[in-house]
Amino acid sequence: MFIGIDHGTTAMRFSGETGQFKVTREDARGFTVATLSQICPLHEIEGIALSYSMGDGISAITDIKKVKNRGIVNRDGAGKHIGGGTRVYDEVAKSGIPTVVIPGLHRKSPTDPRFKAYSHQASPEKIGIAYEVCDALGADVVVSDVSSNTVTLLVTAGKLVGAFDACCFAPGTLHGALDVDAIRRVDAGECTANEAFQHAGVNFTLPARDQLRAIALFSAMECAALLLLNDRARVALAGTLAPLIAPEVGALLYRDVTTYDEWCASRGLAKIARDVFSGTPEILGLDTDL
Repeated sequence: MFIGIDHGTTAMRFSGETGQFKVTREDARGFTVATLSQICPLHEIEGIALSYSMGDGISAITDIKKVKNRGIVNRDGAGKHIGGGTRVYDEVAKSGIPTVVIPGLHRKSPTDPRFKAYSHQASPEKIGIAYEVCDALGADVVVSDVSSNTVTLLVTAGKLVGAFDACCFAPGTLHGALDVDAIRRVDAGECTANEAFQHAGVNFTLPARDQLRAIALFSAMECAALLLLNDRARVALAGTLAPLIAPEVGALLYRDVTTYDEWCASRGLAKIARDVFSGTPEILGLDTDL
């Protein structure tokens, strides 16, 4: 049995071939490795693929025993720091179960160098999403993950080309890019940049009637931008908002759109664990370091 662990914005999701469960990031502060028995007996777990925070301290899929500082540069930056993800990481690390840590996409990643105009492209769980979607749709996909934030990735010929992170382009419900008003608030000392990021989503910037349509528009715009680099790619949406905005995204793009739910990342991570521990040397163009 192989298990994937998705460190999401609001929850931790755990998937294996026989089941899945999730806990809020607050409740994850009480996690122990025995919690994984909700999926299968612990002795049946052959390997785990784990995502943690931004994953910007590593660029390969790496054995957890080789990873320093949980695979991140530091804890500062965009995002909410709760402690649940740290607890899960540390409990898995000391369990002795074979585990790999998934990198995010950043300037040291093997992506198109033009995307490295920005320091960060996508967090590690998005790699799981891309792997799950490619497993079903093939080697050329654009996939947009839409929920608390919006992140869109391009895979061409089975390799990650690049991505738009949440702080660069499309808003989600909670997070988004810092616009002129946000920059002014930060400069005035009214909030930190991270606080501004966490309040730049449509829940804070638009009336309820416009929120989903705005997310659909910007998600479609990210997909359209990435389709410039691969117009034969199939389009998919993942995340909690995917089924709600898929019809409008499809209409805007004049394309069929395949939808995946909130479990897409953890299921894809479980498949990565299966393939890495079975000897696959490369995942979507990312090297493995076991």
